[in-house]
Amino acid sequence: MCGIAGFIDLSRSSDAKRLERIARKMGDAQNMRGPDGSGQWSDPDWGVGLDHRRLAIIDLTEEGVQPMHSRSGRFVTVYNGEIYNYRDLRAELEQTEGFPGWRGHSDTEVMLEAIEQWGFEDALQRFSGMFAIAIWDRQEHCLLLARDRMGEKPLYYSRQGDNFLFGSELKALMSYKKYFRRSIDRDSLAAYLRYCYVPAPRTIFKDTFCLMPGTWTCLYPDGKLMEPRPYWSLLDCAREAENKIFTAPDEAIIETLEDLLLKVIEREMISDVPLGAFLSGGVDSSLIVALMQQCALAPVKTFTIGFDDEAYNEAEDAKAVAEHIGTEHTELYVTPNDALNIIPQIPQIWDQPFSDSSQIPTHLVSRMTREHVTVALSGDGGDELFAGYNRHARGCSLWNNLKNIPAPLRKMLAGWMSAIPPHSWDKVFKMYGPILPASLQMRLPGQKIHKLAAVMGAHSTAEYYRDLTSIWLNPDEVTRKASEFKGPFQHTNRQPTQDELTGWMQFMDAANYLPDDILTKVDRAAMAVSLETRAPFLDHEIVEFSQRLPLHLRIMGGQGKHALRQILYKYVPREMIERPKMGFGVPIDSWLRGPLREWAEEMLHPERLDNEGYFNTGQIRLAWNEHLAGIKDNQYKIWSILMFQSWCEHWEI
Repeated sequence: MCGIAGFIDLSRSSDAKRLERIARKMGDAQNMRGPDGSGQWSDPDWGVGLDHRRLAIIDLTEEGVQPMHSRSGRFVTVYNGEIYNYRDLRAELEQTEGFPGWRGHSDTEVMLEAIEQWGFEDALQRFSGMFAIAIWDRQEHCLLLARDRMGEKPLYYSRQGDNFLFGSELKALMSYKKYFRRSIDRDSLAAYLRYCYVPAPRTIFKDTFCLMPGTWTCLYPDGKLMEPRPYWSLLDCAREAENKIFTAPDEAIIETLEDLLLKVIEREMISDVPLGAFLSGGVDSSLIVALMQQCALAPVKTFTIGFDDEAYNEAEDAKAVAEHIGTEHTELYVTPNDALNIIPQIPQIWDQPFSDSSQIPTHLVSRMTREHVTVALSGDGGDELFAGYNRHARGCSLWNNLKNIPAPLRKMLAGWMSAIPPHSWDKVFKMYGPILPASLQMRLPGQKIHKLAAVMGAHSTAEYYRDLTSIWLNPDEVTRKASEFKGPFQHTNRQPTQDELTGWMQFMDAANYLPDDILTKVDRAAMAVSLETRAPFLDHEIVEFSQRLPLHLRIMGGQGKHALRQILYKYVPREMIERPKMGFGVPIDSWLRGPLREWAEEMLHPERLDNEGYFNTGQIRLAWNEHLAGIKDNQYKIWSILMFQSWCEHWEI
């Protein structure tokens, strides 16, 4: 796991010292991604400067240092990530005629020789891993860029006049102050307000992009950039699976899935540095840890954080699971002040506006974990691939009922539901909790009921899903001079054709929310403390397998992740796992009315909002006042504005 950056002077007027100086400065901006070493390489004849920041995981010797040349000298790479099947590829390459042998045992060397042997696109299709790759081809004088299939590792790029820049994070590009234009894309800002992240391939800046998962591109010698081309497509995978749903007995399918998970997890546990896992006590992380323990020769190191607020605390559940599995468990209870102290750091860690508030506990658990290990496995991807979100089960059932209710009646019901403040709904559910059926047992019911009221006016399935996943329902009305852009998968020709709503929602979540929110959150939170994270569920073999699961192995009895649960129950008693889904959050709602109120008032002051000119002040102030009065739970709306304001202040936008 590392940080990569590069600078191409298309005018070819820079000498080697200038090229390496610029590349080094770009790397310095993201040095926490690789604290174990740095290196630069330049080719002044073609205006190329590359920088690499190393977090040493595989082959800790000098033979693993980057920038690295292929044996023939044709390719020079800076690369971020891990090729998990590099040992298999290494063995295959050794069988090729005239193979001269290896210099070291890094996956980077194998990656380069695979590209030398099979070509760039064919090699990408053989790689199993997470990666952002930049390669300068000294023969064709072109730059090759690629990103892993599911988008675990980030890669940004921008053309600024006669200069082309790329990096693992936007802060690398922003460090090039002389030419990089920090011009806000207001259409991207509107999309950010809807989702709490800027959907790829756009970024918050004009003329600056994020390479989409599963794609590669090429900057040609004449400065033209090839339209990013997929070497693997989640959409193709989903469409092909529609006619290949598994028909074997359930037990056989589940057993095959378990074997596949064990193979992938064992492969992802390869490391030359200490390794552990995040453990929340939920289905996904508990299953990953249980299977890790099956592959390990010693107790797996597991990590969790806890909060004194019961509504947000999973530490006791995680501890019980850890004790049952037999892991070496570490937990840390954090105070509200511990969490609040992270807030000033957020704009530096997430260097474009990002307002998923679970960023705070994610960074806290990463920081604590890094004190013990350098690599941590996680359960990310389990919800999207195996139908773990409430919207996949309850949400789909709800829509099937709602769409048959006349719109005026739905509007009346929504008005009644939202008229009762969230805290009043919470009291009602707490009072009647013991007699409520399991399907109505939920955490923070008032918040969920208000969310339901907000989506009841939807006129179509797509609109219903959009509203379910929105923070601000009408961001164009909140953002001045903006027209929200549509992401690639918002167009029907980029979606599965299936009628089954659960699978359609899963695809949309995996294609959008997973890479742009979940994986962005985890990558930045962990890399800010130089911790590598790995997500076994995102191995492409598991992704492809998950697409072929019949619906009843995803959802049964209104409960998601049925297949994963059946595997987990072999290792952990059902009663340890069966509880309402909690998520991984912090009480932003009460903090905004308490310790964060003064700061928020300053950020949201009407005069300040008017002068900055990004938002319609009246709507922001209305949402703020409703939240303060407890009339509505607008925490996510307000947090999105605050994170943008804080980001602008930090980066002097």
